[in-house]
Amino acid sequence: MACLSPSRLCVRVQDKLMCQFGQKVRNQTVFVKLKPPGPAPLRIFGKTCQRVTTCGPVCGSAGSTPAHIRRLASNLQSTSTGSLPDYGTQIVDPYRLLEDDLNGIYEEIRSELRRNTNQPELNTIATYYFDGQGKALRPMVAILMAKAVNYHVYGENSALLQSQRQVSMISEMIHSASLIHDDVIDQSDFRRGKPSVNVLWNHKKVAMAGDFILAVASMMIARLRSDEVTLVLSQVVTDLVQGEFMQLGSKETENERFAHYLTKTYRKTASLIANSVKAVALLSGADSDTCELAFQYGRNLGLSFQLVDDLLDFVSSSQTMGKPTAADLKLGLATAPVLFACEKYPELNPMIMRRFQEPGDVEKAFELVHKSRGLEQTRFLARKHGLEAARLASELADSPYQKGLVVTTDLVLNRIK
Repeated sequence: MACLSPSRLCVRVQDKLMCQFGQKVRNQTVFVKLKPPGPAPLRIFGKTCQRVTTCGPVCGSAGSTPAHIRRLASNLQSTSTGSLPDYGTQIVDPYRLLEDDLNGIYEEIRSELRRNTNQPELNTIATYYFDGQGKALRPMVAILMAKAVNYHVYGENSALLQSQRQVSMISEMIHSASLIHDDVIDQSDFRRGKPSVNVLWNHKKVAMAGDFILAVASMMIARLRSDEVTLVLSQVVTDLVQGEFMQLGSKETENERFAHYLTKTYRKTASLIANSVKAVALLSGADSDTCELAFQYGRNLGLSFQLVDDLLDFVSSSQTMGKPTAADLKLGLATAPVLFACEKYPELNPMIMRRFQEPGDVEKAFELVHKSRGLEQTRFLARKHGLEAARLASELADSPYQKGLVVTTDLVLNRIK
């Protein structure tokens, strides 16, 4: 695991994991000055990776893959950057590997929501983002971890439990509810290449639709009949709300700001992935060490995902992203690229404190980020978390699903949207 402040990196010493934000967990924490890889240009886009192979009959041929699975896979394309070590000779495509498990997951979510309301408009708003156009990253990772842990505990004859598949659905429902609430708070115009919910319906109805999705997800959690899993998944909602409150605030000093940003990032993004994969591990009956490994994998993957997301806000196009770029600056948010750029351009500090509200602030900050090494440093930190997630996945028993977890870290690092 690695955590970076503007000038310090918290690293692992002798393979002993250190704490999330420089806080001692085991042994001692060593801080070292670390520079990202040299002046080579940042590589976000590239040739689609050709190393992906099929994983036997379960994957099927490309021609037989349903369109919705091909679309999900294309949303997380791997590029040939060689960003991760080789943890095995066979590289699998997680989306094709889980084709049967992911098939129909959005239909089941829509059906669950429909069964719990007799208000047609509420159902329409609540199901708006469950149209199969998203990356389906969270259900994919939850199912992948469930199958990897089941194999790790029980061997090759293990099967995905229905309760574990329910957790994958719950994770996507919590995520979509948070997107709906974000659209209300941020007054977004577009999401996933189409008008956002708050453009089409009034804010009160949209906010209640988000609450409704969370309520139905809570009912599904209760039906799992596991106190441990209920506590773990309830923590996600607590973290989401606290993360949103943190995003509304700022800190005076650079070090405080970066710790604030990382904690906020964990709560808003990584907590959902981390606690979802921990929940499926608990349902498998895995021991505490394996459940903790699953949690740490999800935490690192989630942090890596959000760091790349913050990076893409500066380098991708609105057409590719399906939403406006430089959106965070326009919302007054200082993400990792800006915080890193402050090292070279301290004039960004007063802009951060006034949340880029003066005329020209957004344009100037955007320019300074590109002139600095903020993008490279953000990419470097994302890669550190991705590498740690891959290392953790490699400790599970060797299986196609374990390899899929490793490949997923590469997909997250090299995604283009």
